[in-house]
Amino acid sequence: MRNKTTKTAIMKNAWKGKISLGLICLTVGILQAGAQIQNANVLNEPIDVSKDFEDYSNTFYFADELVSFNPEAGEGTVKYKRHTYQTSQAFNNMLMKPDTVAANEFPATEYEASPELPFKIQFVSDRTIRIKMASGPQFHNQEESLMLINGTAPSNPEAWTYSKIEGGHQYIGEHGKVEILTQPWHVKLYDKNGKLLTSTLHKTDLQNTYTPVLPFSYVRRNSDYSRSMAAVLSMEPGEKIFGLGESFTQFNKRGQKVVLWVDDANGVQNETMYKPIPFYMSSRGYGVFMHTSSPITVDFGKYFNAANNMMIGDDVADLFFFLGEPKDILDEYTDLTGKTEMPPLWSFGFWMSRITYFSEEEGREIASNLRKHKIPSDVIHFDTGWFDVDWRNNYEFAADRFDDPVDMMADMREDGFHVSLWQLPYFTPKNTLFDEIVENELAVKDRKGNIPYEDAVLDFSNPKAVEWYQGKLRHLFDQGVGVFKVDFGEAAPSNGIYHSGRTGFYEHNLYPLRYNKAVAELTKEEKGYSLIWARSTWAGSQRYPLHWGGDAATTNTAMSATLRGGLSIGLSGFSFWSHDVGGFVTAAPEDLYRRWTPFGMLSSHVRSHGEPPTEPWLYNESFLQAFRKADNMRYELMPYIYAQAKESSEKGLPMMRALFVEYPDDAGSWLVDDQYLFGSSMLVAPLFEEVSGRQVYLPEGKWIDYQTNKVYETGWHTIEAGDIPIIVLVKDGTVIPHIKLAQSTQAMDWTNLDLRVFAAEGTNSASGEIFLPEGDAVQTITVSKRVNNFEVTENPLSGKTTFRTQWQK
Repeated sequence: MRNKTTKTAIMKNAWKGKISLGLICLTVGILQAGAQIQNANVLNEPIDVSKDFEDYSNTFYFADELVSFNPEAGEGTVKYKRHTYQTSQAFNNMLMKPDTVAANEFPATEYEASPELPFKIQFVSDRTIRIKMASGPQFHNQEESLMLINGTAPSNPEAWTYSKIEGGHQYIGEHGKVEILTQPWHVKLYDKNGKLLTSTLHKTDLQNTYTPVLPFSYVRRNSDYSRSMAAVLSMEPGEKIFGLGESFTQFNKRGQKVVLWVDDANGVQNETMYKPIPFYMSSRGYGVFMHTSSPITVDFGKYFNAANNMMIGDDVADLFFFLGEPKDILDEYTDLTGKTEMPPLWSFGFWMSRITYFSEEEGREIASNLRKHKIPSDVIHFDTGWFDVDWRNNYEFAADRFDDPVDMMADMREDGFHVSLWQLPYFTPKNTLFDEIVENELAVKDRKGNIPYEDAVLDFSNPKAVEWYQGKLRHLFDQGVGVFKVDFGEAAPSNGIYHSGRTGFYEHNLYPLRYNKAVAELTKEEKGYSLIWARSTWAGSQRYPLHWGGDAATTNTAMSATLRGGLSIGLSGFSFWSHDVGGFVTAAPEDLYRRWTPFGMLSSHVRSHGEPPTEPWLYNESFLQAFRKADNMRYELMPYIYAQAKESSEKGLPMMRALFVEYPDDAGSWLVDDQYLFGSSMLVAPLFEEVSGRQVYLPEGKWIDYQTNKVYETGWHTIEAGDIPIIVLVKDGTVIPHIKLAQSTQAMDWTNLDLRVFAAEGTNSASGEIFLPEGDAVQTITVSKRVNNFEVTENPLSGKTTFRTQWQK
């Protein structure tokens, strides 16, 4: 809590004759002006609820003791003690300290000074525990949640054994222990070895510091009597925090304050996010999902380094805790909120795009040039210019620019191209659909019943709006469209009134999930696969692949921030993610684009897209060759990419993977944020500067350079990039399946695959995974050393695929 003098404190001192009236007027005026500046918002400015916990005119209720508890049902009540913050002066320094106070309501007989409120613990699985606490009665308690895969969380109390302990209660499971202590109230989480992972913080835990630290509590705003929870947990020395969606700030969130509010970030180098996710994991062996769509601000030890303060806009704290290593945590979290569906093979090919291709003629020319210049590719994307007026989204091809879009898309499909179309859910007053949307009440409303913005914002909480919207897209699918770019979605009115009956305080963050869901489910219904290209998300959006990283600057720092964002969203349950190769805003400098290209090619999905043209043949012959070489590498690696994608989708793992996901016991792996694992076996270190090599950290074991076959041991190494300007290493003992180069995935021959064996001297066997386009499951291929080569031990795909092995030495 901040050291702050309030208007109330000044007035109290004035009545005691300590401050002159003139000074009062001046000081109060300054405070009021400052408050107005602090509370002045521009449209869609992220809501930082921490301000309510720093406003000392509010009333605070500290969780104090467990008054009652039924261990069989896991339900009880917790008493909260009422506090306000009082001024305290010491040697010319003013402090604010909390103190208990009596009730201030009238009549006093009708209200509790220290209310007793519901507390519930639920055991979801052998690794997942749910703690739910309310700051008041819940008269409109929604039973089903769009964020949970089945609407509600499962229950598995049999996996935990209860016992009464001195001072409270205990539940023990295979992977950990939970203690619930009565007085003072605590919930403590332990791992299976008895190590304390984290604990709720009580006021008594903070008596050993002069810093006024907020314990587990809720705030009651004096402005409107609304309430918000502060779920405050302990943090231990050396603890690191990761996740929270596509965050572009420093990878480890320890020491940061993070605002979770869906925002058009206008880039990838600031603290706001297109894709905030209310989920994070700790290096100590636990993860937390804050199950709410309200705004959230989390202070991970920024104010006080031993306190993790989850300030939740909701008047309920609904927290899921996951125990285990990173893979366990991601598996459990995505079991709860949904695993990513496996997208079609062609989506893993190269996407060619820019703002924008304006006509059928231009689109056909791009397709022709991709094949002419032998740039393997599978998707051509038409961005904001396929309507009669650019950006005016009316779901109709401009008749004067597209002679026959159906014929165009059929021809492209025959040549191995799928067509992607841009669209968004906002409708300008000049849009031909505007009146229809408003008159049929399909848009978000304001308090008067009008629309809050000049644009009509489609209300996806309204089933009729979803039906109307899907009808527009269905017509385009019928014409031959392959996928829709699900752009924007970050500006749902925070003060809007939604068909759900809730305001934007709860619907704003949920809007991207509803938007993603509407398009993905229609795509699945019409095309048989789940695929979108989306910018905004919330928890659960990972079910609907895929998402890309927003409008990056064309700089080295934007490239490195893009990787941090990709690593963070991968630690938030998303298996598939992409980014604009070379950056978006201005023309990419040739050297940057050259280095960014293989980084894109070694991401789960890859697209070149920018406001200026990004086609590689528009640079020069040398660049074109470099681009082609990196693209060829990706297409030849398609069997590895496709198998790793399938495995990732089944286990809730990211394709672009932080090192510690695979190597949690390697302390160095938790410190690296400028390299990654592409799948389980390939380590990638992009070049973020105009250099030929860089420092690379290698986890335990031996690693073999993908381009040069040079062998490296674990630890730090200065490694030179190969012919392709990126550093890629393969784990010793790995089979990387390759396929003969084709210009689209449609033309690939999966009946003959090359198995490139990366094995150091002394390694006698190796293995890898293969998943065929028509396959049912990922198959493991094992090879054994025979004299000067490796041979397949057993072919589980006999009759479908033949293999040729090649030892990379």
